[in-house]
Amino acid sequence: MADEFQDQPQDETKAPKSAAEQRAERLKAALRDNLRRRKAQVRGRATAEPGPDETPGSDSRA
Repeated sequence: MADEFQDQPQDETKAPKSAAEQRAERLKAALRDNLRRRKAQVRGRATAEPGPDETPGSDSRA
């Protein structure tokens, strides 16, 4: 079980990151999560059947 930890990069824990680096890491993570959420939303819309007011391919955000 200890072997699985050897594959992870060790340089993340060597030195504390500056405030700017920490902010960049948080922004990167937030953007990645947002992209995943948006992709899941698009996949959900693609599989959902349109309601009576909706036509396929129409965008209600005019």
